[in-house]
Amino acid sequence: MTTETEQPTAPTLTIDELAARAGVTVRTVRFYGTRGLLPPPVLGPRRVGHYGPEHLGRLELIEELQHQGMTLAAIERHLRQLPPDLSARDLALHRAVVASGAPEAVETVDREDLDRRAGRTLSEEDVARLAAMDVVAPDGDGFRVDAGLLRLGAELLDVPLSQETVLAARAALVEHGRAAAQEMSRLLREAVADRGTQDVKSLSAHMHPLVVQALLTSFQRSLRQELRGWLDEGRSPGAGPAGSGR
Repeated sequence: MTTETEQPTAPTLTIDELAARAGVTVRTVRFYGTRGLLPPPVLGPRRVGHYGPEHLGRLELIEELQHQGMTLAAIERHLRQLPPDLSARDLALHRAVVASGAPEAVETVDREDLDRRAGRTLSEEDVARLAAMDVVAPDGDGFRVDAGLLRLGAELLDVPLSQETVLAARAALVEHGRAAAQEMSRLLREAVADRGTQDVKSLSAHMHPLVVQALLTSFQRSLRQELRGWLDEGRSPGAGPAGSGR
């Protein structure tokens, strides 16, 4: 659902552009629309349909659910359980939770397929930045790609931050994420110390998406509070413009 700080973006993508961004065919987009998996587009001049970030986010979620082996009927049931007003960011978080239960999906692709999967034409500088983030790695004539991170990495290319800042943020997230995982693992081991191996595996599989969702939600709320406090501090009497040095 849309927060008070996130306003919906006006639909601007044609069906061809939406399909290209998601790495699927126009026929697939239309098929999902007829099944009710995608909301209808906003009709513009000449009744041309336009799609927005929420359509792209839902389409990517559908593709991820299929990648996890869910049937179309199961995906329909899954989507019906979600709030109808989920924002693109909410959908991305939900997709991250779904993908978190999958094994690492590292594939080797050529340059053309790399662009298609990223949903954009990547410059050589873009590829170098993605390599620095460990999202892609040169492999002969192609690239080894972490499919689960490529779309996120491509979105980070548009963030107005230096590469050094992005890498420092990544290092901080990895460090604290590993610490949280180790602590959670310790708690689970203590809780199931007297259970059999099969019970432990079953509990772990059940808990994994719940723990990831909890971490994402907690981090999202904490970050929002920190940013709000930073901005409020910048607006206080006698303070300089928000974001200025002190």
